[in-house]
Amino acid sequence: MHPYIGKLAVLYPGQVDIQPFEGLAARLSVPLYQSLEAASVAETFFLSWREGGLKLLDKSMLNKGGMQVEIEPRPGEQRSWPAPKQDALAHALGRKTRNVIDATTGWGQDSLHIFRMGYQLRCLERSPIMFELLTDGFQRLAQLDWMQNLSLSPPELVAGNAIELLANLEEAPDCIYLDPMFPPKRKKSALAKKSLTVLRDLLGDDEDKTLLFDAAMLATAKKVVVKCPDDAEPLGGKPSDSFTSKLVRYDVYLK
Repeated sequence: MHPYIGKLAVLYPGQVDIQPFEGLAARLSVPLYQSLEAASVAETFFLSWREGGLKLLDKSMLNKGGMQVEIEPRPGEQRSWPAPKQDALAHALGRKTRNVIDATTGWGQDSLHIFRMGYQLRCLERSPIMFELLTDGFQRLAQLDWMQNLSLSPPELVAGNAIELLANLEEAPDCIYLDPMFPPKRKKSALAKKSLTVLRDLLGDDEDKTLLFDAAMLATAKKVVVKCPDDAEPLGGKPSDSFTSKLVRYDVYLK
């Protein structure tokens, strides 16, 4: 993974062990600040542990909650495990699919929904920042009562460029899931807009999403599913099938 340089620092709040903060700053090759006066420094974004989880904050959030990988089901999703395979994503993945690779994990919301539906899941993430946030989220997931009661382990999380990782798989998965960042075309919810804006500000757009799609088609055993805005052009040409939910389309490409 490439170190992140420029917009990010680690923020130490004091009164707790500083070593995890120092380790995080060292892994990401970013500064460590020990004061909320960091608002006066050049960096725009900060990582810090708050309320039991690693959070990403921008300068407007320094005294607020921040953003983290949310491990609870989203509104409308089933809390049982495995959750019923009945929404548009489930139809796109397919009932006969057993194992899935999410090659664009991001904030992990689709990944965790796929995991809760009972699929065997491996998550790939090339951003060192998101990898740290996901690692923290998956560690919190492992501590939930229902996870421990069912003796479940969180999804496997792998750091690196998905194009390279997919080219070197030991075994082809049934399905590879892609959720690349598309240019925004319409207003979204405040939270979704904020999370996407943060990703774009930190990481930029996915300029290589066509190369990623090609790598996924070569690596999958059966299908590739691409999530995109419902008004976006299909990433891989005409899909074999499509499933639509609110503002979102899942294009299915069979091997």
